[in-house]
Amino acid sequence: MEIIVGKNAGFCYGVKRAVEGAENELKINDKIACIGEIVHNKQVVESLKKKGMKFIEKLDKDIKTTLIRAHGISKEVYEMAKKEKIEIKDYTCPNVLKIHEIAKKYADGGYYIFLCGNPEHPENIGTISYCNNRCSIIKDEADIKPALQRLKTNKCEKLLLISQTTYSVNKFDKIAKKLEELKPKNINLVIKNTICKSTELRQKETEQIAKLVDCMIIIGGKNSSNSKKLYEIAKENCNNAIFIETKDELNLDQFNNYEKIGIMAGASTPQSMIDDVVNELKSSKYVEKSRILR
Repeated sequence: MEIIVGKNAGFCYGVKRAVEGAENELKINDKIACIGEIVHNKQVVESLKKKGMKFIEKLDKDIKTTLIRAHGISKEVYEMAKKEKIEIKDYTCPNVLKIHEIAKKYADGGYYIFLCGNPEHPENIGTISYCNNRCSIIKDEADIKPALQRLKTNKCEKLLLISQTTYSVNKFDKIAKKLEELKPKNINLVIKNTICKSTELRQKETEQIAKLVDCMIIIGGKNSSNSKKLYEIAKENCNNAIFIETKDELNLDQFNNYEKIGIMAGASTPQSMIDDVVNELKSSKYVEKSRILR
């Protein structure tokens, strides 16, 4: 059996920065909290809880030091922290902060904003707060026409298209093309692909590996947006694709007829969890010899 592990599998820069930052902060202050999950990985969150990290859904004025997750927060939370004199340890991914800056700049310039992504994702909740209440979420192509109608109602002739950092590159390109076709001629459209490079590379590599293997394994949190998209790509390019959080979800009997297995992991998946899956596969009774490519 040949096992191919993606070079871009696992922690991205923003996640690594946030997790390591949280661990370092806990060494200094054991009375620190984080707003929301620091990253979308249950095992990482549980590990930090055991080390003393408290996870809260909103600011608590009795907790004087609060850590900001990799996905970021809304501008109102920053304002409240300042008012309540709560110290902020900001580990928002720099790519997310860049999108906030873009959204604010264009919103202040009179633009209406179309944001590709999930309206309930914490990253987008933060971005929306910088759009001056002139924003529509585009989950897929079906949302374009209703969004254009809202743009018309707002009587705005300037439009910006941006994206959640972990959105599908292929979907964004299709939406941008469709929007160009459907928008009224009087609309000045600016398109900025704000999907982070790490996401783009991970999605591209997942597609490449999935086309080469008999089975594709995606490792990541079930609530992880970027991991879900990797699974979608894997299913599109490989007849056998599975999505797991840990090695415990593997059914080794299903791999008895596979010669090549591909592995990709989401941006919030620790290297240790990838290693666990690889070692579990290598221990299978169906594997006489394995070759790991990465």
